Amino acid sequence: MTVPPDLDTPLTGTGKRLVLLLALAASAGYVCRVAITVVAPGIMRDFGLTQAQMGTVFTAFLIGYTIFQIPSGGLADRVSARRIFLVLCCGFALLTVLTAAVGWSIFGIGLIIPQLWLIRMIFGVIAAPTYPTSARTIAVTIPARLQGRANSLVLASVGIGSAVTPLMLAPISTRYGWRSALFLAAAISIVVAMLWWILGPQEHHRHQTAVEASDPARSALSATSPRPLRTASFWFLFTSYLLQGYLGYIFIFWFYLYLVQVRHLEVLKAASFTALPWIATTFAIPLGGVFSDLAVTRWGATWGRRSLPLAALCISGIFLVIGARTPNANMAVAALTACTVLVICTEGPFWATMTQLSGEHSGVAGGTMNFGSNIGGAISPALTPWLAERIGWESALTLTAGLALVAGLLWLGVRLDSE
Repeated sequence: MTVPPDLDTPLTGTGKRLVLLLALAASAGYVCRVAITVVAPGIMRDFGLTQAQMGTVFTAFLIGYTIFQIPSGGLADRVSARRIFLVLCCGFALLTVLTAAVGWSIFGIGLIIPQLWLIRMIFGVIAAPTYPTSARTIAVTIPARLQGRANSLVLASVGIGSAVTPLMLAPISTRYGWRSALFLAAAISIVVAMLWWILGPQEHHRHQTAVEASDPARSALSATSPRPLRTASFWFLFTSYLLQGYLGYIFIFWFYLYLVQVRHLEVLKAASFTALPWIATTFAIPLGGVFSDLAVTRWGATWGRRSLPLAALCISGIFLVIGARTPNANMAVAALTACTVLVICTEGPFWATMTQLSGEHSGVAGGTMNFGSNIGGAISPALTPWLAERIGWESALTLTAGLALVAGLLWLGVRLDSE
């Protein structure tokens, strides 16, 4: 695989607007998605929930999200992005409001956990089409030579949403209560829905023929494309991405609570520290993809794609051990921030490698790989506090560091035979 010579070609005005709308929708979804982790101390306090119980609420979202990953790809092929994102943004807002209403007299004060489970599982189903729809829209509207940067900008919503949410909602939650913070998150999603209603493309499928016609390589690819699910390299990649998901979701769901409840940082200070890795990740995800492309030109396809995730995931394990075991809270924040950035910056190489292994079968391969990542992500929010209750947070996070090392070393089994 060669790197296109025109990497610095700018997006058109229409393309920039589309990518911006996609990034805004994904970011709004992430604000609503992560909001519950910021307000979790208030929910736990009001309803007497334990860390393990709250972890099962986090996992309920991931169950719905994971199960609907592959079907959501089919949905993206049949329904326009404008319609999907209007439904998604309104759904994000409604479910966030319903979360705020848990425990009110209209819902009853009993069965709090089942109420939260149901709301979060439905939230996961609603959120599942976000990235498949974004990828599909970019594929049929943005020229192939620009799709890497376009996808990276949308994926950076993970960092944007995760960074903004604690900074924005923690002060509201502290001063006005956790329900008010959730109402604010819902309002943001409504605003983004209005932007999609006004500015969103009417129909993205009509662009498909023109884009495919402008890229002859796509038609040639169909005759020679490999069957990724039959190759050992794909399953090494799948397993590594599963472990990367396990690692990443620990920081998404537990970093803030870990700083407040284990490191005993003041709430607003913890919110500021929680934002640090996600601010860095906003830049690290696009840069990771750029570095991987440059490494391919220097070291060839196999080692070019291996180099960043192999090094980043192994080194992240070292930082995780330091962050878990240092007695200094500031050093712990710095080490855990570095760990988070190293784990998340591998997104670009993972998806670029999957595409190169899969060719025209990248849809089924990408859905399968992302399904694996979310399986890991569904396990970690509940398993991590369960382990911490029994062996302590230091040991639980040290064990997780071993998984980071395995995730990196698995890349030694990934080969790109086309290099």
